[in-house]
Amino acid sequence: MDFLQFLAIFLVTILLIRTIINVFKPNHLPPSPFGLPIIGHLHLVSLPTHRSLHKLSLRYGSIFSIRLGSIPGVVISTPGLAKEFLKTNELSFTSHINTIAISATSNDFSMSFSPYGPYWKFIKKLVMNELLSSRCVGNFLPFRTEEYRRFFRFLAAKSESVEAVNLSLELRKLTNRLASKMILGVDVEDMLEEIRTAILDTGHVVGGFNLADFFWFCKGFDLQGFGKKIEYVNARNESLFEKIICEREDLRKKYKEDDKEIKLKSLLDVLLDVSEDENAEIKITRLHIKALLLEFMNGSTDTMAMTVEWAIAEMINHPQVFEKARDEINRVVGKDRLAGESDGSNLPYIQAIVKETLRLHPTFPILMRKCVQECQIGGKYIIPENTTLFVNAWAIGRDPNHWENPLEFRPERFLPQQVEIDGEKMNTGFVDVRGQHFQVLPFGSGRRMCTGMSLAMYILPGLVAGLIQCFDWKVGSEKMERDDNIVLDMDEAPGASAPRAYDLVCVPVARFVP
Repeated sequence: MDFLQFLAIFLVTILLIRTIINVFKPNHLPPSPFGLPIIGHLHLVSLPTHRSLHKLSLRYGSIFSIRLGSIPGVVISTPGLAKEFLKTNELSFTSHINTIAISATSNDFSMSFSPYGPYWKFIKKLVMNELLSSRCVGNFLPFRTEEYRRFFRFLAAKSESVEAVNLSLELRKLTNRLASKMILGVDVEDMLEEIRTAILDTGHVVGGFNLADFFWFCKGFDLQGFGKKIEYVNARNESLFEKIICEREDLRKKYKEDDKEIKLKSLLDVLLDVSEDENAEIKITRLHIKALLLEFMNGSTDTMAMTVEWAIAEMINHPQVFEKARDEINRVVGKDRLAGESDGSNLPYIQAIVKETLRLHPTFPILMRKCVQECQIGGKYIIPENTTLFVNAWAIGRDPNHWENPLEFRPERFLPQQVEIDGEKMNTGFVDVRGQHFQVLPFGSGRRMCTGMSLAMYILPGLVAGLIQCFDWKVGSEKMERDDNIVLDMDEAPGASAPRAYDLVCVPVARFVP
């Protein structure tokens, strides 16, 4: 018997012994489907993951245990359970799940995937006080406004020539330009395309299925070639961000020599300031800076574009919503100027459209946390340390116990309404998406919720309003006969962020050119 045969038999024996022990030892975990040796319940989970977990919840309950290879987990699918896990027992779930690819591409310096501790608190405070403060967001408003105008003029030119536009792609390009300016201080077109390619390739590596993440005995082997892919992506990212940092340092040096200050400070400027501060609370190195730049670009480039894309697709399928939204814009903004970000707070129906889109199509349909200390749920179940928590935000947003006709796209459900309950008049419709109402959790909840939530909810209504105000949308391409009765396919592509399965290709019909 050669060594490899012996090793294989040894591993199988160990795994079978562990499986038998786990089957017969008493536990206080939530109920679980029948699992197989070694793979656990991996055979029950298909893509899209949130849909397959939802199907399992219909059979095994709103809370159930699951084992993905050697990874123990708990899946929850109701607002009440989400509140108990993410609020009542928040301190037990203050860390995100870190994979091999995430660890390698970030050098373990990511903010989102760092343990809840001094480093995470320092970086979050820095980002909230500098990049996402009302002052900084306001400083970049003229830049964003000009980018919106440029975008709408591009669409108007396509309208004049009756050309179809891949709106999905163009929205991603727009949000890439916005994010690159605010995060990197970059607005050069050639550099933007290089940044976008790097972000896409990093996303593919991070979002891929790596056996080593699920089977401890695979960690020493690169069975799928992930190691080589990660090395390639890391080398390119290293070169790209080093170039960006060096160019920014040269610009900062020139401004300093001329006794001037950079008016629009990007996140990169803030991080460079901290790295040069010998009295900083935490020392930031070049590796930290590169990891954080990559993380924030990756988190902001496609997420907003995806939400706008879903919103437009839903309104194409529901023209009455589109017309109602346009009526609100005409009434509040008028027909002589472009609706902008500052109008968002005065457009409640547009805000409701964004919230309804996030309810049906959350950017991250599965929220994952790591249990850092054992806790008890409902006085009944014990959740052990190192258990992975899967919060099915997609299923929660469609829970029929909390939403009337949950599969229907109806923004009116987010508008304030006065109803009479038991003879008493009460206001409803004040459900928000900022993590305090657990029946809709597109950004998560608690300390580890999405950092960019406030910026997204400030930008999205204005951008959606502009697309409604300036254009009608015809489905198809210039080579197809357009039909106003076409219903868009609303299928999702596999992936952590559940984008549309097919790009949204439309012919814009200009109504107002800014």
